[in-house]
Amino acid sequence: MKKISLILTMMVVAIASSFGQADAIEKYFDKYMDDENFTVVYISPKMFEMVAKIAPEDMDQETRDVIKDLKGLRILTTEYNTKAFYKEAKSLINTKEYEILMTVRDDGTNVEFLVKDSGDIINELLLLVGGDEFVMMSFVGNIDLKKIAKLANSVDIDGMEHLKNLDDKKN
Repeated sequence: MKKISLILTMMVVAIASSFGQADAIEKYFDKYMDDENFTVVYISPKMFEMVAKIAPEDMDQETRDVIKDLKGLRILTTEYNTKAFYKEAKSLINTKEYEILMTVRDDGTNVEFLVKDSGDIINELLLLVGGDEFVMMSFVGNIDLKKIAKLANSVDIDGMEHLKNLDDKKN
């Protein structure tokens, strides 16, 4: 009986800690969502679902596949107090849960790509940029990095340009 109790306690702690991390990232977005100094983009799971169903005929199949597999996208960007926002966001990331995929430091700009996966499936791609601008971007869904990189080339959303070099990384 003690073994079962111990196992249940360990499971509850593991589940609670995973919710805590998701909450930390989500709370960060929520904290600055209404701040006038930030540009905010939020695309809900329902919107991705709708776009995948009604995608125009001229949309290529790869873009359709990316949209079909995404469950959400959040982007925060600002050009104010960028170092402080970068440092704050970085401190929220649980390195036991997120794996650093790539880090680039060049000419005063830090770019970090992190992934949360379960085996071969990437569940979240998190991008942090600190330099002249601060960007925090979170893709959630079943993520193929090559497809995300190609999508980044075809859309004009602030911060997406940092994703263009992902196609030769994990996957």
